[in-house]
Amino acid sequence: MKMAARAFAAVALLALSACAPSEDKASETKAAPAAEAAVPRGEGFDFYVLALSWSPSYCEAEGEQANGQQCRAGRPYAFVVHGLWPQYERGFPESCPTNNSDVSSDRLRSLYDLMPSAGLIRHQWRKHGTCTGLSQDDYFKVLRVAREKVEIPQEFKRLDSYSTLPPDQAEHAFLQSNPTMSADSVAVTCDRRYLREVRICMSKDLEFRACPEIDRRSCRLDKVVMPPVRGR
Repeated sequence: MKMAARAFAAVALLALSACAPSEDKASETKAAPAAEAAVPRGEGFDFYVLALSWSPSYCEAEGEQANGQQCRAGRPYAFVVHGLWPQYERGFPESCPTNNSDVSSDRLRSLYDLMPSAGLIRHQWRKHGTCTGLSQDDYFKVLRVAREKVEIPQEFKRLDSYSTLPPDQAEHAFLQSNPTMSADSVAVTCDRRYLREVRICMSKDLEFRACPEIDRRSCRLDKVVMPPVRGR
């Protein structure tokens, strides 16, 4: 009987061991919430728009009025971050009260790889970042993560000559490079001639999401011009 009892106990122990998560799996389970919490979550709005500006269009369209820091040396940038904008399902908040309206020189330098203009960075914080419910540190952290979520199509990482194309072609290129992005989560904008921006809608957790109001503002031209990148 004792031997039978011992055998039963051994089988029970093996069954419990099989059901119990391994240390590696347990640590993965514990680590998941921490990974999700890595991106600070804003409040007081419904979703974000990440606006990516085709910098050569901005420089050429604005001419002498364009920002010198961004456009000097022959406009060397391709797509740059225009901003990360909090949105309501209809409309958006802007220029919310803050006790921290300035942006330090150190922070400006840390963002130039994304937004090559001190004036643009300051403006985006004051007009849009202040309405996210985030600290300045967290807002720019979220902005960087949002930009890193988007893969720029290879053909737009550099452009050596003028390109004329349908706006839908540019949108399709972004959809191809970002398989989880849907057509109703991205809008290509233009002025009377140039492709100006690609605007991408994201949840507060930075997942691509539909945004009918933004999508309705897509460029209606048959063709748009993308000036080349120069001076790199």
